[in-house]
Amino acid sequence: MGNFQVRTDLALEARESISEAESELRGVSVEEYYKEEEDIRVTKVVIDTKNAAKAMGKPMGVYVTMEAPAMVEPDDDYHREISEGLAEELRQMLPGVEEEQSVLIVGLGNREVTADALGPQVVDNLFITRHIVKEYGKAAYSCDKMNLVSALEPGVMAKTGMETAEIVAGVVKETKPDLLIVIDALAARSTRRLNRTIQITNTGIQPGSGVGNHRNALTKESLGVPVVAIGIPTVVDAATIVGDALEKLLSEEREFDSMKYLGQHRNVFSELNNMYMTGKDIDAVIKRVSYTVSEGINLALEMRME
Repeated sequence: MGNFQVRTDLALEARESISEAESELRGVSVEEYYKEEEDIRVTKVVIDTKNAAKAMGKPMGVYVTMEAPAMVEPDDDYHREISEGLAEELRQMLPGVEEEQSVLIVGLGNREVTADALGPQVVDNLFITRHIVKEYGKAAYSCDKMNLVSALEPGVMAKTGMETAEIVAGVVKETKPDLLIVIDALAARSTRRLNRTIQITNTGIQPGSGVGNHRNALTKESLGVPVVAIGIPTVVDAATIVGDALEKLLSEEREFDSMKYLGQHRNVFSELNNMYMTGKDIDAVIKRVSYTVSEGINLALEMRME
């Protein structure tokens, strides 16, 4: 039987899961650096060929992963240093960042499911300007140059009866933004990255992908405008936890491969296929990290004085 397939939305983890024989996969480049003062490790994965995209299971594009272990810890400033780091990486990802733009920010997820409430809670803390500027002009903020920022919380199909992509496409058609920024909760392969990692990508996103509930994609191809996605892994596949525990338990066996073991005993672990786990303090963590992300977006799109 084949190896047990574990879900992950992080390109960094998909790259790590490639066998050693494929470690020099053509079409995939990896750049990594560490910000010692902020304790943030940044990894940039670029997929630029179709074969590499197929091997990785990810669309072609750029994936920037920020690993910040301190992000889950309480902080009076909501980890301003992480917000500033996110803003820096985001500005490098955004097209036409030096020009005035109309930016639509979409918070995906279900507000009533705590682990899935990242997107809606990020939207709650954004600095929204479009309505003020359209009504009173830039003079309302004493600026000569600034972005027009609007936001949308489309909910989930179970509550609206509509595909998220349908709702977003309608708003895009009506408001004609130059750019979309989409925020969603993700799934991780490693428990140590849970709530401690931010991924930014220019490939768009599939709502619900974090728990394998794939809906229509939000991409430049489907919406007609560039889409930058920001995600934080808030859940982990239950099979991952079992595999990690087995690996630690049987670590004395040099050749032990937890994922291969799960694959060989697929029937025994089949009930884990649709189970996802999160931390017991996820409500407090989501509140903190959503503010950290929203501040990063606010800083990246902040009004600029002339």
